[in-house]
Amino acid sequence: MPPPERRLVLCVVGAPHGVRGECRVKSFTADPLAITDYGTLFAADGRAFEIEQGRWLKDDMLVVRFEGMTDRDEVAKLTNTELFVDRDNLPETEEEDEFYHADLIGLEAVDDAGTLIGRVDSMQNFGAGDIVEIRPVGGGQTWLLPFTKEAALKVDLKGGKLLIDPAHLAKPEPHQERPGYERPPAKSGKNKPGSGHKKPISEDKP
Repeated sequence: MPPPERRLVLCVVGAPHGVRGECRVKSFTADPLAITDYGTLFAADGRAFEIEQGRWLKDDMLVVRFEGMTDRDEVAKLTNTELFVDRDNLPETEEEDEFYHADLIGLEAVDDAGTLIGRVDSMQNFGAGDIVEIRPVGGGQTWLLPFTKEAALKVDLKGGKLLIDPAHLAKPEPHQERPGYERPPAKSGKNKPGSGHKKPISEDKP
């Protein structure tokens, strides 16, 4: 299992799909099916998982079968389990100001005074550009922040922080909320299979 500083959340397991051991998986890669390209995935407790097969369902959702799992009850125990990949297994982005969605998940969102606002929960796109979904420190409903130079001021991957302007935080509109497990889906249909898993998002510098 990769050390904590080299782990990237690649996907999260959802509910069982059917009765033959398949489950829904929400991918954090631009091409959802790219999660099948990176080899062994790991849970936080060290368990290793190999994807035997996967197919696109909708948006960033896949239907996946893990090796050795053929029972619905068995795979149901994985619901809400985050799966990690070794960052070394991902190709590097071409530009310094480009990032994988997975690189941003988990960053601490702070203001210019250093106050912790929350953590990046997912990346979304409702058709008007990338949006950062932030889970507040105290829990509760997430906030949405446009990934623009005015709102997302600086990305510090080494420091694990995203400097933001809290004035741009907004609650999601009803049409932006989706049912399912704890984390809402991250992307719209424009990131369907075939779009290329190495589609990073860019940091707009001030």
